[in-house]
Amino acid sequence: MKKIQNISSTATFLVRQPVLRKGKPLESCLFDGDDLSTTNHFGLFIDENLIGVVSFFKNKNTIFNTQNQFQIRGMAILPEFQRKGFGEDLVKHCETFIKNENNITIWFNAREKAVPFYEKLGYNKIGNPFSIADIGLHYLMKKEIG
Repeated sequence: MKKIQNISSTATFLVRQPVLRKGKPLESCLFDGDDLSTTNHFGLFIDENLIGVVSFFKNKNTIFNTQNQFQIRGMAILPEFQRKGFGEDLVKHCETFIKNENNITIWFNAREKAVPFYEKLGYNKIGNPFSIADIGLHYLMKKEIG
């Protein structure tokens, strides 16, 4: 049985570390803003096992003019569960979570290999690729909601 629910920031480490920070210390899984009251962490569970996570920050990027901005960070699905629609479930959960807001920009820095996934969900690349140290090439992506 599949369910998505709120989880703690530290619970995200169970998926962030093997997927996003493989070989790096556990403390590298802690992101700035993880424990702010305006940050939400969602976990996707299959039969009570956490298999995917996403963090949803109220965070403004000065590139965009909209007042209501949210950033997706730490999106990760355990490898054996990838390409089965679970990532899409988590992104859509974030979009639904803010459905009562108006004029929203959702943005994030997507790893190069994840760009096609996000484009299928209606997100657009903004500007040129850039490198994040020790992680790799990324693109700024966004989608307007409402």
